[in-house]
Amino acid sequence: MRADRLVATLLFLQSRGRVTAAEVADELEVSIRTARRDLEALSIAGIPVYSQAGRGGGWSLVGGARTDLSGLTATEARTLFLVAGPSSAVTPQAKAALRKLVQALPETFRAEAEKAASSVVLDPARWGGTPPATPPFLEPLQQAVLQEVQVVLGYRDRVGAVTERTVHPLGLVSKGSSWYLVGDTDAGLRTFRVWRVQSVELTADPVVIPQGFDLTETWQRVVAEMDERRGSMRVRAVVDPAVVGSLRGHFGTRMDVGGPTAEGRLEVDIGFPEDQEPAMELAGYAAVIEVLDPPAVRDQLAAIGAQLVDRYG
Repeated sequence: MRADRLVATLLFLQSRGRVTAAEVADELEVSIRTARRDLEALSIAGIPVYSQAGRGGGWSLVGGARTDLSGLTATEARTLFLVAGPSSAVTPQAKAALRKLVQALPETFRAEAEKAASSVVLDPARWGGTPPATPPFLEPLQQAVLQEVQVVLGYRDRVGAVTERTVHPLGLVSKGSSWYLVGDTDAGLRTFRVWRVQSVELTADPVVIPQGFDLTETWQRVVAEMDERRGSMRVRAVVDPAVVGSLRGHFGTRMDVGGPTAEGRLEVDIGFPEDQEPAMELAGYAAVIEVLDPPAVRDQLAAIGAQLVDRYG
């Protein structure tokens, strides 16, 4: 921790030019005695830091020496603060880290980075809704991933049964408003929805990472498998070209658009999970979509239509 604090002290010093021990203590939330000891440690380490007593005195870098520890280009700095600045929905810890990072930026970068931070607001809540909450066991899972230790996971499955299993946590993925844990188990690689986690116990046993494991590649395979499973049953239909955009927004990658028909409509192919009734999802689009196949879905839509007529006349 002290090494991090010394770096933060140096960055604060170079951003201000001259500081007092009290100012350093206030910025880094340490005691004045600790701040003074850190400043002296920088000087002893060979960094050109010196103190000046009296009114208007303080600690300075000799000759205005500067150290750019960020390694960021101007474009990278702007982008970082655009997506994770103080106006965004990142955690307070992330905002605190950004505040310290901006001190490391060269003077020419700093103004643009600070402007970018207040130029974008990220609101993850849908219209009429509230921002998604953070799963209660996300933090200990993050800790387990970073410390590379196994966990005993209490997990609730789809039918509500809760079991315990030992998991080698390999990474966390945020998809939309949901968090997933990718972990290795006795049964092989598994993906756990973090909201279903009921308990997390960190162990002292190290994680065994499978040879060649890559989190990004593994998650891409998971997404591909899920998309295939979600679209295992196919429905063929024709639609008005004007509604293709709306249908894409609803069905996403489950819908493939084909060529035009003789009547000027477009052929579409939509996938559905095997345990889902496509007619229930398609009924709301009855005015703009005509199902051609399979016959069972046409029959279900006809039955829904008859029920609506019978109820509403």
